Amino acid sequence: MTIDRRVFLAAMGAAGAGALAQRAAFAQPKGEPIRIGGTLALTGPLAATALVHKLTGEIYLEDLNKRGGLLGRPVEWVLKDDQSKPDVARTLYEQLITSDKVDLLIGPYATGNILSAMGVAQRYGKMLVHHTFGIPKLAKYDRQFSSWSFGPTPEVSTPNLVIDALASTPHLPKTVAIVTSKFPSVHFVSVGAREVFKKRGIKEVLFLEWDFGNRDFGPIAGRIKEAKPDFLWVGALGLEGNQLIDAMKKIDYAPRNQFYHYPAPGPMLRAPEANNALSVTIFESHPPFTDNPIAAKFVKTFAERAAKANLPDTAVDTQAAASFSAWQIIEAAVTANKSLDDKKLADWLRANKVDTIQGKLRFNGPGNFGDDLSRVKQVQDGKWLVVWPTDWAAPGAKIRVS
Repeated sequence: MTIDRRVFLAAMGAAGAGALAQRAAFAQPKGEPIRIGGTLALTGPLAATALVHKLTGEIYLEDLNKRGGLLGRPVEWVLKDDQSKPDVARTLYEQLITSDKVDLLIGPYATGNILSAMGVAQRYGKMLVHHTFGIPKLAKYDRQFSSWSFGPTPEVSTPNLVIDALASTPHLPKTVAIVTSKFPSVHFVSVGAREVFKKRGIKEVLFLEWDFGNRDFGPIAGRIKEAKPDFLWVGALGLEGNQLIDAMKKIDYAPRNQFYHYPAPGPMLRAPEANNALSVTIFESHPPFTDNPIAAKFVKTFAERAAKANLPDTAVDTQAAASFSAWQIIEAAVTANKSLDDKKLADWLRANKVDTIQGKLRFNGPGNFGDDLSRVKQVQDGKWLVVWPTDWAAPGAKIRVS
């Protein structure tokens, strides 16, 4: 399901105006802090992206406490470093619940760590709101809720969305090479993409996998060049996409058309060979997304704070938007119920929708997932621009393929 742009703008504009008008009415929060516990990969191979989530949470809580906190009380984030390791995340969520005795939980970054946190939350009956869970079919716990709005079957909907975007041009590819990291989320979608491309009549000429943490992309680049695909699908995470681009450059090969699942957006923009590369997104820092005043304010604040923190990416995109939305979900549930009771909050979320900067989220589908709100974006002359569906495209932007 897609959200109509006009409906989105009307709802978000009203919500934003209401929140801004209410801000002056809030008194300073008082009393014992409400403690929200979670972990992030502050060190290890996932740290570069997790730092985006850390900054987003800090920005959100600073603003939340200026608006009166939750239930009139200040909100405190008890954050621990899971070192990018699911087993460490599991131990730390046990500590958060049993030793730190936090009131609520927010999930870590990345599918493996979230799954570990989910198991702990289930043992203790705690609600878990999380933001980057990439394999919805594994979300079996009824009190977990995701702001990762790629729908309940991204292994089907994501490749179909990309093919629909390509089909809107005169140059729908006839062949595809699919190469992917074995990192759980991107691998899951890439494997699903094989069947989708087949059903859509696009011939697979190469399927190749690598272990997460691989640094030698030369052999992979060579296999891609030999296959000569019309379209290259890359199930890469973070800087893996740039490493593959560099390897292809070294052998004087440039794919005709290329897609990267979860790239590091800033570094990819700075690679000339990535011009016209495609990806998927739930939010970009341009209209119509920034027509929402809450989103516009966050985009501005994030850019300023990210620059001061020397983060390589200062624009809000999928990662920061999903993280911001997770905090919005928690705030909406607590405010609507005037409660911190995990069962009451979880029951309310399954029965209601929440307005977020990426759209209106619902949690009554398979695994408590809702609609797929993703869009296709493309690197165009040094900027990431949404190009599909057309009613969500950046002003004047059209998809480019060859």
